Amino acid sequence: MQHSLYLSPRKTAQVETIQVSGEMNVDIAPDGTIYGIELLNANQQLGADEQGKLIVVNEALGESAEMKLLL
Repeated sequence: MQHSLYLSPRKTAQVETIQVSGEMNVDIAPDGTIYGIELLNANQQLGADEQGKLIVVNEALGESAEMKLLL
């Protein structure tokens, strides 16, 4: 079974979806900011890490956060 993962930092009415690859789509808000990121076949993409965690990096601020995944 394939699962998708959708990450969205905020809500808006309209978005434009850009297909980055066969496994990732990015939704762009009308003001040009990223509305959401969709990972297709998320189990395979994120399950490669045996510890089941996602590390989110904010390169602009030099910060990172780790989230445990329940896949």
